[in-house]
Amino acid sequence: MSTQTEVLILGAGGAGMMCAIQAGKRGRKVILLDHARKVGGKILISGGGRCNFTNLGASPNQYVSNNPHFAKSALARFTPQDFIDLVNDHGIAYHEKKLGQQFCDGSAQQIVDLLMDECKSANAEFRLETRVNLIEPLSPERAPLRFKVFTSSGEFECESLVVATGGLSIPKIGATGFGYEVAKQFGLSLVDRAAALDGFVLNREDEIRFQGLAGLSFDSTIEVRGKIFREAILFTHAGLSGPATLQASLHWYPGDAVKVDLLPGLEVFEWFLQKKKSGNKSIVKNLLSELLPARLAERFCELHFPDPRPLPDVSEKELKSFCGVLKAWTFIPKETVGYSKAEVTRGGVDTQELSSKTLETKKVPGLYFIGEVVDVTGWLGGYNFQWAWASGAAAGAVV
Repeated sequence: MSTQTEVLILGAGGAGMMCAIQAGKRGRKVILLDHARKVGGKILISGGGRCNFTNLGASPNQYVSNNPHFAKSALARFTPQDFIDLVNDHGIAYHEKKLGQQFCDGSAQQIVDLLMDECKSANAEFRLETRVNLIEPLSPERAPLRFKVFTSSGEFECESLVVATGGLSIPKIGATGFGYEVAKQFGLSLVDRAAALDGFVLNREDEIRFQGLAGLSFDSTIEVRGKIFREAILFTHAGLSGPATLQASLHWYPGDAVKVDLLPGLEVFEWFLQKKKSGNKSIVKNLLSELLPARLAERFCELHFPDPRPLPDVSEKELKSFCGVLKAWTFIPKETVGYSKAEVTRGGVDTQELSSKTLETKKVPGLYFIGEVVDVTGWLGGYNFQWAWASGAAAGAVV
């Protein structure tokens, strides 16, 4: 015998649970399936375990998609304040860390508990440790039932089927490409996927140039394809990480150059000239160490200004050339670190296949895709959770 329900949601992450909450509040019978033993794995590890659950500045401008207008409708109808109201209703203490980012004072478990409590209030059921084996459309004679789903826990029939299975990022917590396979089964187009909000791996030549700098962090601006971010960069054993790097990776494609300003907000050539005019006799490396971590200053001087002459002996032309490197260090990464470390997956189900208002597929009535599986990817800083809440709420209002 099949279990019949009005709404069947594949994936009990943030988007799936938000969809269940909204649908359940409308009186719809909802079941969530997930192959994991616990729900909300990605929520639990986010924000260093404190969950950066939204961003006050979330707008379509912070999202990457082949259709940059697609996210407007959902984001406008479920705002950061809407989720903050939920957080307040549940008595969860939180704070703004920086740049609009909202974090729990305590644990990310509080956000998972909030969502599960809301699901319980909406009478949504969880079926965990359940693997989906096959999805079949039902014949029109079975209306209003549209889909039959065969799983390791039995068969389910439903009117609305919502795919909220996430992307490929962080497979150790259970991420798979299942949602993309469902899209293919029903003839939907996919935008190429890539690991995003991820570190860069340096090419072999640069890896040799900058070896020994792992652990060194500094403020910078980083630019890719005209997008500029100012935050910290961190040297790793493989290449570069840190918030600025992760942001840039969302916009990076293989072969793209990355440009870094090591001293943002400072006219460093003018700074050196003032030192020179004041009679400072230090060597360039020592002066640069006043502005950058000593190891980084030393390495850039080794590479681009190896002659340890006192400043009075250095021509303005030489200084200007060196400062040009410091303000526009340019390199081409070999690749990103990959899905094992990437926070999100860029690309996914083509938004041209979906209604921006409901997230329902245009080709298959009753089939919905929400959250990370869709080609809508946000910046680092709570934006992807806000898309999960907003897209889940949009679908939950109509399923």
